[in-house]
Amino acid sequence: MPFSSYITNTRRGTTSWAHSLLPSTSPATTTPTSKSKLSARKSRKRTLLINFLFTNFFTIALSVSIFFFLFTLLFLGIPKPISSRFKSKPTRLYKPRKPLYRNPENATVSEARVDITTKALYDNIEFLDVDGGPWKQGWRVNYKGDEWDNEKLKIFVVPHSHNDPGWKLTVEEYYDRQSRHILDTIVDTLSKDARRKFIWEEMSYLERWWRDASVSKRESFTNLVKNGQLEIVGGGWVMNDEANSHYFAIIEQIAEGNMWLNDTIGVIPKNSWAIDPFGYSATMAYLLRRMGFENMLIQRTHYELKKELALHKNLEYVWRQSWDAEETTDIFVHMMPFYSYDIPHTCGPEPAVCCQFDFARMSGFSYELCPWGQHPVETNLENVQERALKLLDQYKKKSTLYRTSTLLIPLGDDFRYISIDEAEAQFRNYQLIFDYINSNPSLNAEAKFGTLDDYFQTLRDEADRINYSHPDEIGSGQIGGFPSLSGDFFTYADRQQDYWSGYYVSRPFFKAVDRVLEQTLRATEIMIALLLGYCQRTQCEKFPTGFAYKLTAARRNLALFQHHDGVTGTAKDHVVQDYGTRMHTSLQDLQIFMSKAIEVLLGIRHEKYDQNPSQFEPLQVRSKYDVQPVYNPISAHKGTSQSVVLFNPLEQIREEVVMVIVNRPDVSVLDSNWTCVQSQISPELQHDKSKIFTGRHRVHWKASIPAMGLQTYYIANGFVGCEKAKPAKLKYLSNSNSFSCPTPYTCSKVEGDVAEIRNQHQTLTFDVRHGLLQKISRINGSQDVVGEEIGIYSSSGSGAYLFKPNGDAQPIIRSSGMILISEGPFMQEVYSYPSTAWEASPISHSTRIYNGDNTIQEFVIEKEYHVELLGRDFDDKELVVRYKTDIDNKRIFYSDLNGFQMSRRETYDKIPLQGNYYPMPSLAFMQGSNGHRFSVHSRQSLGVASLKNGWLEIMLDRRLVQDDGRGLGQGVTDNRAMNVVFHILVESNISSISNSVSNPLSPSLLSHLVGSHLNYPLHAFIAKKTQEVSVQPPPRSFAPLAASLPCDLHIVNFKVPRPSKYSQQPPESSRFGLILQRRHWDSSYCPKGRSQCVSVADEPVNLFSMFKGLAVLHVKATSLNLLHEDTSALGYPEQLGDVAQEGHIILSPMEIQAYKLELRPN
Repeated sequence: MPFSSYITNTRRGTTSWAHSLLPSTSPATTTPTSKSKLSARKSRKRTLLINFLFTNFFTIALSVSIFFFLFTLLFLGIPKPISSRFKSKPTRLYKPRKPLYRNPENATVSEARVDITTKALYDNIEFLDVDGGPWKQGWRVNYKGDEWDNEKLKIFVVPHSHNDPGWKLTVEEYYDRQSRHILDTIVDTLSKDARRKFIWEEMSYLERWWRDASVSKRESFTNLVKNGQLEIVGGGWVMNDEANSHYFAIIEQIAEGNMWLNDTIGVIPKNSWAIDPFGYSATMAYLLRRMGFENMLIQRTHYELKKELALHKNLEYVWRQSWDAEETTDIFVHMMPFYSYDIPHTCGPEPAVCCQFDFARMSGFSYELCPWGQHPVETNLENVQERALKLLDQYKKKSTLYRTSTLLIPLGDDFRYISIDEAEAQFRNYQLIFDYINSNPSLNAEAKFGTLDDYFQTLRDEADRINYSHPDEIGSGQIGGFPSLSGDFFTYADRQQDYWSGYYVSRPFFKAVDRVLEQTLRATEIMIALLLGYCQRTQCEKFPTGFAYKLTAARRNLALFQHHDGVTGTAKDHVVQDYGTRMHTSLQDLQIFMSKAIEVLLGIRHEKYDQNPSQFEPLQVRSKYDVQPVYNPISAHKGTSQSVVLFNPLEQIREEVVMVIVNRPDVSVLDSNWTCVQSQISPELQHDKSKIFTGRHRVHWKASIPAMGLQTYYIANGFVGCEKAKPAKLKYLSNSNSFSCPTPYTCSKVEGDVAEIRNQHQTLTFDVRHGLLQKISRINGSQDVVGEEIGIYSSSGSGAYLFKPNGDAQPIIRSSGMILISEGPFMQEVYSYPSTAWEASPISHSTRIYNGDNTIQEFVIEKEYHVELLGRDFDDKELVVRYKTDIDNKRIFYSDLNGFQMSRRETYDKIPLQGNYYPMPSLAFMQGSNGHRFSVHSRQSLGVASLKNGWLEIMLDRRLVQDDGRGLGQGVTDNRAMNVVFHILVESNISSISNSVSNPLSPSLLSHLVGSHLNYPLHAFIAKKTQEVSVQPPPRSFAPLAASLPCDLHIVNFKVPRPSKYSQQPPESSRFGLILQRRHWDSSYCPKGRSQCVSVADEPVNLFSMFKGLAVLHVKATSLNLLHEDTSALGYPEQLGDVAQEGHIILSPMEIQAYKLELRPN
């Protein structure tokens, strides 16, 4: 679905991003292997003086190089190559220009020094959208003609086909109708001529094709990869979205694709190709760097930013993390300069000319003709000169936007090269043009088909020979001649004032399901690793390895939804249904497995009973792919009990107020030792103003669950000696005369205009007439205005991608709604069903605070919004919640990038409201000059803004009738009833040495823990049957860790990467994978979160003693995709150490590190 400038309203804009991941090695910790490689190559000449010296003393320099090379070989030996089934071009190792070392025991990070920040770009650009002529968003590009006299223009035309794994059709429909034919075509046409090249990105389609392909087709494909004609770029399961996806899911989807590719064909990608995500995250650059990637390519960035970068020849740069002062995260990036990735917008600045060289638009093919009226014609000997010179003129104009004389020309579009005839038309015509250009030396140009790797290798060779650095440029120690840049590329605009901030919120129901599948998959991975780790004989391996097929399916269904038309909510309705059904199926599979796994881990089930149904079922279940989960109630009759098993997926012991649903209120709670536990009971509520009580009851108590372990509790009816759950006291305000107080509660009317609930840390004050939170009073006497407001935008121009409101959001809450206040020893709640202009309110909400010593919850305000934007009454409406605080934030706030790091956001008057909205995958906070900080944690991705001083606005849902002209061809009207949960944290700066001057700020340690508890909740299972209270099983719990890990150390994943091959792999192959992250936290805020913390990670952690009853063996540091064992190429600030000998690991703040290891019972 090509772009034809602004004349035709077709497919959405395109973005491709080129990350160059280049290895860096610390001189203090260089291994012999890396020494020999580094000695073999001198540092690139960085100044004109050095160029002069090398020119005049070449003989001396060469002699010295040869001497040191021979000396190194003599004493250190020849370095071993990275193991691979195929030979590949050697990875370059660049010597840093300065020692790169940061003390990992220092828990602070420093701001990076760079040439360009995206903030500075926004500050400087006027956003005037000046018409640039043929290149509408740029200027009239010209050249003198002598630019290539000394260095000829080297043109790489890169054929590609962008295959969306779901958009207008489902992934299977696309495969059957298009993608399988495209892959067949690639194999056939490339095999005819060794000069032809191609790149492929999505492993979801390649794996599907591989299953269907004949042996000869597979061999041909493999040979094309082997000889360099066909390059796998990116190699993830999909080309993932970068705004909504969580970094866990990004790692998983890339690793799933890369691992399949390496196991099947024997290659590991090193160049990333992301032409279609709608904006780009710095987190992606970091993850790719630590996966061993060397280069990146990106496309969809704000058109004004592209113009500004092009004006200064900064479209190729080194992307550096904003917190990286040591340049260890540097990765090289190529940004495409024009509107789209289609052929009219990739050969040069004039799409009317470029379209004439899209030979699939000639008559006889199904693609639309060029909208500019000038169409492609067959190239022949009579017209080749004219055609070649016309195309070369575009190439030369495009080349002037970049620094080097190496030029990249993508040649493709969505689902192109579908037939042999189409492919032959492109390859045949271009080859004639290439032959003409190459046979005329006076043109100072050489053109040929190439892969992404061909381009980057040639560019680097040129940058080694010629110094392209600008005066006083910081650049990078890894590759010279290019500027360094930090920041991210949100929010994307492709033209005029069309900002793509709508997809941050589109289909929020499925954005929430995505996170549930993610945390359920992670919990299952941990359980499987523990089951196999503690397994002492082959028989017990059968249960977890027998689940390998469904586990792989779950990994791939999560990976599939990370596609930039999946989690974004920008696909057709039936495609969304397909994504949702896949995720729902995997959720059910994972929960059934976990129900059985807890029995094995608790010693209830033995492997010989594998086929028997589990005694347990999940506490929460979904009946369909598109409905909210419901609680399975506990039905303990008099004299019986029902067990509840809680799994804690986090790395620290968890003290938490937990909740189950019971049918009868007269119950007691007992722990695993059958000791009475104090509890509270309150009525279960629902979104129905005529009947807010369901008739069931919520039981709350404080539970304690071991780190990554299990704990059992019992809900008993009639257990002698135990106090029954204490009923909450209810207060209500209702205009209805039919309010009936449920049994066994006492009810009273709310008096006055305000109401309060409180715990030991804070008091919340509510406006009773509207049911909204007004302020927070803390125990130290300080007060924070919150000013909760719920509003709606009217948006006739918005669609799945775009947010284009008609003015500001208007408040919708009227006075005289319904309020119910519950007050008990563990949980206090204000529930509001507000009065609105609609008979059925689109929203109801609860505000809760908890009492529980040593819990994270006692510091948190929990907001739960039930949203039903259903029916035509809400067409072209977008629902938001605002917190209108008294924090003087000057419209500056911070939102997270993929749950990994924070990014500074600022509201600009020079761009429209929709351009000031940003992605909020999990956290946003504001901070005032007095150090007060207001944080909102979310358990799903949404959009956030700070449109006025002190305001934080979050969009909850959107219902849009219109298509927004980006190719989808429909609006978004398939809304589902859903719950959005926030955890709000209000903190005060307590340190005179504040991190507030740094950019960006980091969450406090407490805030990190709040986010972990929200996004990685406890997994609860209940027994399917009751048992007599006289039958008291022995204590049942499971605690695999020897001790809680430090509170700023997070286990990203603990898994068996290849479960189906587990029994066939030798233990020496290190069959387990452990990925760890050390969070950076702002120490200037009160470390309340350390109330549960044994330590923070400023001391080494010993892997050898991490687990109880398990020996850790064969430890190897590896890349985040678990494929590279030569960690010198991953850029870490220090060598990962000889973990195999010592077992000690230490991470610098912000770093994620991966290890392969083996477990054995001891």
